[in-house]
Amino acid sequence: MVKSDKWIQKMANERKMIEPFANEQIRHGISFGVSSYGYDFRLSRKFKIFEPQGTGVLDPKDFAHIHFRDFEGDVCEIPPNSYLLGQSLEYFRIPRDVITICYGKSTYARCGVHVNVTPFEPEWEGFATLSIINGTKLPVRIYADEGIGQIIFLGADELCEVSYADKKGKYQAQKDITVAKGKG
Repeated sequence: MVKSDKWIQKMANERKMIEPFANEQIRHGISFGVSSYGYDFRLSRKFKIFEPQGTGVLDPKDFAHIHFRDFEGDVCEIPPNSYLLGQSLEYFRIPRDVITICYGKSTYARCGVHVNVTPFEPEWEGFATLSIINGTKLPVRIYADEGIGQIIFLGADELCEVSYADKKGKYQAQKDITVAKGKG
């Protein structure tokens, strides 16, 4: 069952499911905050811009930090036909009986920017690491402190047998932008 705005507000206020939390839809710039059946989350000021080093093949099981340049700012440009890693401004704590689906904002999609965020599993917590892809032949600007994606919360009829916290997931409680960890 999809969770409503009232449920999201209750969980954010009582259980700190989303911090900081915008209790309503804020419409200056690219919108963020609670919506009818989801939450539009924001982009922080921290980025890792993809700049591959050397030649060869990228391997998600052995991915080096050397392929990224750190950047911090209110506006970041994604190079043509490239991508960067970003971080949500919000910290999430997902309940044991909930999983999420995450989508990029349509404003960015209409400019050739695609946001990839995996579902937040039951009992996952942390700042979300986002893969933000520029599919165009021109640089594209993205903006910190404004909406980047939307989360839909799906509730289960019963608790999961093994949560992300139970299995000690490798991206649990991440505080920084996290590149692929490979094995584990």
